[in-house]
Amino acid sequence: MLVSDQLRIRPRLVSHLLPDPNHITMPPKSKAVAAAAAEPVAVEDLFSELHRHIEAGEFPQAVKVADQVLAAAPGDEDAVRCKVVAHIKSDATDKALAAIRAAERLPIDLSYYKAYCYYRQNKLQEALEILNGQEETAAVLQLESQIYYRLARMTDCLNSYEKLQKFKIDSMDLKINTIAALVAAGRASEVQAAMKAQKVDLTTRALRDARSFELAYNSACTLIENKKYSEAKEQLDLAKRIGKEELMVEDYAEDEIEYELAPVSAQLAYVQQLQGQTQEAMETYVNMTNKKSGDPSSLAVATINLISLKGTKDAADSLRKLDRLVEKSTAPNQLQLIESLEFKLPPRKKEALYSARVLLLLHANKIDQAHELVSGLLGMFQDSIFPILLQAAVHVREKKVPKAEEVLSRYADKRPNNSKEVLLALAQIAASANHFQIAADSLSKISDIQHMPATVATLVALKERLSDSNGAASVLDCAIQWWKNAMTEDNKLDVFMREAASFKLNHGRDEEACQLYEELVKSYGSTEALAGLVATSARTDLEKAELYEKKLKPLPGLKGINVESLEKTSGARHVDQAVKVDVPEEVKKQKAKKRKRKPKYPKNFDPANPGPPPDPERWLPKRERSSYRPKRNKRVQVRGAQGSVSKHDAAATNAGGASSKASQSTTSTKAPEPPKAANKSRNKKSRR
Repeated sequence: MLVSDQLRIRPRLVSHLLPDPNHITMPPKSKAVAAAAAEPVAVEDLFSELHRHIEAGEFPQAVKVADQVLAAAPGDEDAVRCKVVAHIKSDATDKALAAIRAAERLPIDLSYYKAYCYYRQNKLQEALEILNGQEETAAVLQLESQIYYRLARMTDCLNSYEKLQKFKIDSMDLKINTIAALVAAGRASEVQAAMKAQKVDLTTRALRDARSFELAYNSACTLIENKKYSEAKEQLDLAKRIGKEELMVEDYAEDEIEYELAPVSAQLAYVQQLQGQTQEAMETYVNMTNKKSGDPSSLAVATINLISLKGTKDAADSLRKLDRLVEKSTAPNQLQLIESLEFKLPPRKKEALYSARVLLLLHANKIDQAHELVSGLLGMFQDSIFPILLQAAVHVREKKVPKAEEVLSRYADKRPNNSKEVLLALAQIAASANHFQIAADSLSKISDIQHMPATVATLVALKERLSDSNGAASVLDCAIQWWKNAMTEDNKLDVFMREAASFKLNHGRDEEACQLYEELVKSYGSTEALAGLVATSARTDLEKAELYEKKLKPLPGLKGINVESLEKTSGARHVDQAVKVDVPEEVKKQKAKKRKRKPKYPKNFDPANPGPPPDPERWLPKRERSSYRPKRNKRVQVRGAQGSVSKHDAAATNAGGASSKASQSTTSTKAPEPPKAANKSRNKKSRR
């Protein structure tokens, strides 16, 4: 398949919601308000009460007091702001937006709060449009970075974090989010340097002292991206231990602690899966999905990874598990996740979830449903590659390979800068269908992998299938030239030169092969290359072959062999006689002294009087023994329809027909015998 079944998906990186905008702790009202000049003490008392509610976290009561202030002093800016923020703190973003719309006529700039409400409602584009016209303050940049993170625009997200550096904000949340953005952007290798610049130590010992659950978790995710699984597991265990201790201090119950730490459990299982500990990982996934002990996104991750471990085994059960996460949209050919996942899973995990569902439908031979789902995904993810790959996979399953090749080729032509995976898939499909020219052309379009050994080997094999030895040699020459100019530690120039020389030697390009072998000898001093140079030069330049032949080290044990007489022989002969080996006398004596063990007899057996020998056929079944005589059945069974005559009786009747007349006188004198009772009973039984 084009998309691997081994869907391995990590739980989301901890990216805390930045502090709610302007955590307002209002002092008692001191300025005079024109609308409340008659009762200044009452307004000040209301602001004092508003301040107490905000400090106590009683935000619904704060909204009521803010309304009282606005009734006494209409249009008061501080009261309006307090009311909006109190609604946001109460998770009543709709009411906060209503309060913002009600204050549009007032000379108060509430656009930041409006953008924040849209962010909370997952209306990310609307929120971003509002922020684009705002001054780049610290609060605006923090909210902007969070929006970019949700939209998976990691480059823009990191740019916002870089701009925040000039404000010199010493916030652990900001550092945690920076790590999350770097890992999500595929730049995990830069995390250590970035945190070192901010004086953050990510070693396990330092994280243990820092006592930060989120920092330890994100640091472990960085190690996973860098394929340091053992260290990542150690830091995940540390994060779980820190989180459990903090939650126990806050009097959380065991099931609540398990729920809160579900992302860490899923991530630990993922690390075990990467390390090959599939049984332990599967137990964790099954436990999470059965108990539903985790937030919806962690359970979704556990479900998908469990399906990836099971593979095609029990596809129907896996589909039922995924059906709990997906619901049909009201629009035709449109799908969406359940409400608890739609706004929480990032696009990358949504793609993996839908891909797993399409693959399971294909394995279950539900082609029509797979077609319907892929049609919806093409509309939902218009800028993504994975629906195109899934569409091609469906066509391949239907054995419509030309249609799959057409779909992939059309996408690659439209978006040549973002078609690497599509071209690789096209090459795989075409090669499997023996369309070698299409496969070779597809691989040739991916410029950044032309020098890689796997790509070069595949292209050479495809060119050979097409009987294009010149094209295959050109591929090898281009790879050699690339590695000559490459400044890398793991240089593979000698490997490519050796393979190219062998290829050209096999295809009659002796001079080119000789030149490559000579370069190998001069650059690397390889004995294998020297032997190849001598053998190749013997065909083209005998003097050069003799010159380099002198550099070959003589093999031990060949000095006394006459090469000319050996060449005249017909070769080695097979000798039937065993080779005689001289055995020392001491060894012979040791073998002679080897004592013989007495045989073990059955109980009560006298070897002096053994008695008659046992039957040699005693182990055979009775039917297979020579003394076996089967019992004869005296009753003659007559088989056939009622009234039929057996062949024996018929033959006897025919034989006696000729003498019937001669025996009439004798037979007439005899009285007929009555039939036997046994025959009567048998006839009666046969009539039943």
